Amino acid sequence: MFASPGAIAFEIGPLVIRWYGILMAAAIVVGLWLGHRQARRDGLPADDIISAAQWAILAGLLGARLYEVIFNWDYYGQYPAKIVAVWEGGLAMHGGLILGPLVGVWLAYRWRLPVLRGLDMAAPSLAIGQAIGRWGNFFNEEAFGRPTELPWKLYISPAHRPPGYAQYEYFHPTFLYESLWDFAVFLMLVAWLRPRLRQQPGALFFVYIGLYSVGRFAIESLRLDSFWLGSFRVPQLASVLGVVVALIGLAWTHRRATPATAS
Repeated sequence: MFASPGAIAFEIGPLVIRWYGILMAAAIVVGLWLGHRQARRDGLPADDIISAAQWAILAGLLGARLYEVIFNWDYYGQYPAKIVAVWEGGLAMHGGLILGPLVGVWLAYRWRLPVLRGLDMAAPSLAIGQAIGRWGNFFNEEAFGRPTELPWKLYISPAHRPPGYAQYEYFHPTFLYESLWDFAVFLMLVAWLRPRLRQQPGALFFVYIGLYSVGRFAIESLRLDSFWLGSFRVPQLASVLGVVVALIGLAWTHRRATPATAS
């Protein structure tokens, strides 16, 4: 059984340090370190790529927050001051995966960096960063699933239980499911897929998008805080789109890497 310990890690005078911020910072630092290390190994301009990655991360955080605010406008429209309160949680990964890579690709293109190889370098960093960052949801008591009595059930305090679920104490730790899936994706990318896709620049990134989307689609079916569009869960629709993008991207990168057959 898991029990959430509260969101504040420690306080220094008026400064409040929250676990969510610590874990997000750790995810970014680990991701950038791994990316820089791999770029140097591959003989890429590591410092320039990391500079582009830093701007992409900022854009990704902005995109994740905008996605959250747009699809929760009923709440944020009433409490606009909460829009900037990112330390309380509320970063939607799909929004980050849209804006972050777009800004990274744009900068890499402008700075004449190897765009596809840069994306391949970023893919494992994104996966391990998500695996770490998801634990912020644990400390904030958010992103959990339906009630359950499984041995790994998660205790949620009454103040954080959704309307209609006040009588339940234990819920699916969907943050944990996604963290474990993201870590598994990271291992698949670095230990198995990267050596096999080295001659197909961009493929590793699209495989990451596809694998993340498949896992997120399955896990989202358990969550209680999904955004809805009619009778459809928005994150599941985004995951389907992610799989489509991944398949198209893999077909494109495969075609680019395949030498033309002489006629």
